Amino acid sequence: MTCQMVYYNGNCLNTKKPFAQPCQLCIERCPHQAISEYRQLDAKQCTECGVCMAVCPSDGFADRTMDNLHDFLIETEKIVLNCPKARPLGFEIPCLGIFDRDSWMTLAILAKEKSVTIMTGVCSDCDDRLACATSVQIFKQVHLDWPEHPLVHIQVHSDEGSAIEPEPAVVAPLHLKRKTKSGWRQMSKEKMEEWLPSLAGDDIYPIPKSRQWLIEALGAASEEKIPFRALTVSDSCTSCGVCAAICPQGALQKREEMNPDPSTEELNTEDKIQKLRLILEPQKCVHCQRCVETCPPKALSFKLKSLSHRLLTGKILIHEGQPGYCIRCGKRIFDKAELCLVCATSNPDGRGFFSN
Repeated sequence: MTCQMVYYNGNCLNTKKPFAQPCQLCIERCPHQAISEYRQLDAKQCTECGVCMAVCPSDGFADRTMDNLHDFLIETEKIVLNCPKARPLGFEIPCLGIFDRDSWMTLAILAKEKSVTIMTGVCSDCDDRLACATSVQIFKQVHLDWPEHPLVHIQVHSDEGSAIEPEPAVVAPLHLKRKTKSGWRQMSKEKMEEWLPSLAGDDIYPIPKSRQWLIEALGAASEEKIPFRALTVSDSCTSCGVCAAICPQGALQKREEMNPDPSTEELNTEDKIQKLRLILEPQKCVHCQRCVETCPPKALSFKLKSLSHRLLTGKILIHEGQPGYCIRCGKRIFDKAELCLVCATSNPDGRGFFSN
């Protein structure tokens, strides 16, 4: 059994758009220190706990069998999932640690139409307990934000080695089953290293798979609305457009309306902008916070909004404003001042503020 965790370099936010403070969530949260500074995965250390998936905003790390899990969730009439430490009564997942916020919300939406049960072993005795704890904390936050969500049942159902037959109504089809990893954990790590394929993948997709699942589940429940952290803009926005330029997901788009006055034809493009609109595509936003951290006037923040499938997959106008221009020289400025830096530090005769 080979390691199922794969690093998708093209999905990593640091690859999509370099940033002064690169994302290191996968490295920082890995309880087994299996991820190097350069996102290289050490298969001998990795236990496939999935916490790197849960904390990564954009599927930089993903389990190669996640498509099978998706198919099982959609096709089965009764969802039963079990971790490797629990009795094999359903579809085996590596650990609760694989579930991020979107995954938990998908399970909650599906629970409106069919029962959803997750069986675990005794997590406190498991090497992956930190991964499980991380995911449980995410679920608790979902519950706080959405207290009326349909119930997802989590049961401790430890596998004590007794021979039991899985319930026929729950068993995943053979083509969907995930092979257990409990056997290879006991094998020689040196021997396993010879069998392992490349732990990096070439797939690139703009919307993480868990978000795709959420969109699909929400689309099937047309009346449902979910709490979603949407970007909001305050009055301090100067319409500089830096947030759209820095977004690695393309979730923010800047649309500019030019001044039609013929007298402005000789001006630079940015000096001809009459109106600027900021458009948000919620489905693409992975809440990486880069726009919030970069915004010079600190005008951006995330707030919970109740979104339907139409709004989640649509385009929302979140700001419309006019760029500022220096009242003396007419050049574009990016704050609430009336003068640009040059004019503000010069006297009317054009001499520098500090000149004699």
